[in-house]
Amino acid sequence: MTTSQSWTLARYGRFVPGSTEGSPWKVFEANRDKPDIFITIVESGYLLVLQGQESLDTIPLLCGSEFLKVHQKSDNLMFRFSQKGESRMMRMQFDGSSREKAIKECSSAAKKLMEYMSVTTQEDAPLPPNQSPAEFSAPVTQTLQAVRVEPEVVQGSLSIKRLTQHILAQPAVILPQVYRHDSLVQGDLEPILRLCLLDPSFYTFVEKVEGELKKLLQE
Repeated sequence: MTTSQSWTLARYGRFVPGSTEGSPWKVFEANRDKPDIFITIVESGYLLVLQGQESLDTIPLLCGSEFLKVHQKSDNLMFRFSQKGESRMMRMQFDGSSREKAIKECSSAAKKLMEYMSVTTQEDAPLPPNQSPAEFSAPVTQTLQAVRVEPEVVQGSLSIKRLTQHILAQPAVILPQVYRHDSLVQGDLEPILRLCLLDPSFYTFVEKVEGELKKLLQE
């Protein structure tokens, strides 16, 4: 049976490139009107960000350090996930009855993450009196601009190995139009994905699929 461990967040931020709403960060905050925000790390190697039963994000932890980097600073964890020439950035601030307890919770999650990957840390710097650590800092958005990689444009039919490389983002390519046909009716994918994410066995299934894809690369 797949087991998991959970931590409660005060807020969760996701970098949204090209946002027209002012700040490039979309921030979810815990409040009395909405369910708690929490993260769960399942043993099959996925970090889930949830608000009640709603999935805010799913982060694969076994994709390799070249694709995912994690940094702990005080009571925050910062993630940078690069795939298919694009980068996603996420930031999580942990909840606690005091700053010290929030940092302890963050460190506990970082320790669990170290079972799957490396986590860099930064010494905690004390805040001036009455200053909240809640605000997400803007400079991290500049990092995203530097990691964008232009994908290769390919033509014609592709081998199974090349298609597998595309799925695993090794390296990033833009597929010919024939490989980008979508047979799903608009709006069908989201409810299907939500059902999959709520199924605890789904993450083990994804892990097995990824393992089979890697075997194809070795053939």
